[in-house]
Amino acid sequence: MKCTSKKHKNRFFSLLLVLCLFLSACGKLEYDMPYSVEGDVSSFNVVSKQNTRTAVPFATNICVVEGDLLSAKTDNLGNANSAGLFDVKGKEVLYSQAAHERIFPASLTKVMTAIVALKYGNVNQTLTATNAVNVTEKGAQLCGLKPGDVLTLDQALRILLLYSANDAAMLIADSVAGSVDRFVELMNEEAQKLGATNTNFVNPHGLSDNNHYTTAYDLYLIFNEAIKYETFNEIIQMSSYQTTYYDKDGKEKKFDKTTTNLFVRGDYKAPENVTVIGGKTGTTAAAGHCLIMLSRDENGAPYISVVCGATSTEELYKGMIDLLNEIHK
Repeated sequence: MKCTSKKHKNRFFSLLLVLCLFLSACGKLEYDMPYSVEGDVSSFNVVSKQNTRTAVPFATNICVVEGDLLSAKTDNLGNANSAGLFDVKGKEVLYSQAAHERIFPASLTKVMTAIVALKYGNVNQTLTATNAVNVTEKGAQLCGLKPGDVLTLDQALRILLLYSANDAAMLIADSVAGSVDRFVELMNEEAQKLGATNTNFVNPHGLSDNNHYTTAYDLYLIFNEAIKYETFNEIIQMSSYQTTYYDKDGKEKKFDKTTTNLFVRGDYKAPENVTVIGGKTGTTAAAGHCLIMLSRDENGAPYISVVCGATSTEELYKGMIDLLNEIHK
């Protein structure tokens, strides 16, 4: 006599039930497991393995600052408010000091101005100055633009980055975006895209405003984007710039200035086995003395360094030299 245990019958009917449920689903996959990202066994992990897709983290190609990373050799970097040194190729933070603290960027703002101009404008386009170039703040760096003056975006960018002319910033903003306000909106939009979420711009030049702020880390993110543009890299390496543009009556106007970057000008020397490529300076009473730069080591590897809020020009460059010494620590 053939015998079938109750246990075997139960297994048979269980398998039959699973088969019926599968056939009735018409090929649609359903999961009764809890949907959990972290669970070892979950619908999330089953779907992920079936689709074999991996999300690329935002920070894959950038350095991430989690907190201060200091060195006794830096001597507080000229009493600076904040600073950072970033290995661009290795994606490594070599030094950070209050890198997420809010600061005034002064003319380091113009790095973002250049990014927006290069992204939304054309270097060969002709710009005609309006009343927007009439910057009246006492002590503001100006190249002497007047309403009706005509020059190309390429000329304006060189004057902007090399000489840090605030009227050139206003010309670029007003011409590229149709209004300064719209240009500033684009600056903030691009900053957010880059992850510079602790930044807010209210103008394209960096003259002081309580609502115009950033951080040393955000400045790294912005500068890291700027060096992807060939024109930007070319300009920041220039020691001087001479050009001719025209006033509203067609008369020639000359521009002939040296860079504000004292490394590029030759007044200060980088440490041994470090070559300064170029960068951007910025100084206001509220921001102190600021500098962000691109340098390379003896193997050509790139580094971004930033010092903000130094108490003087001398202390700024002393602090930057101390920071660059961290490359070969």
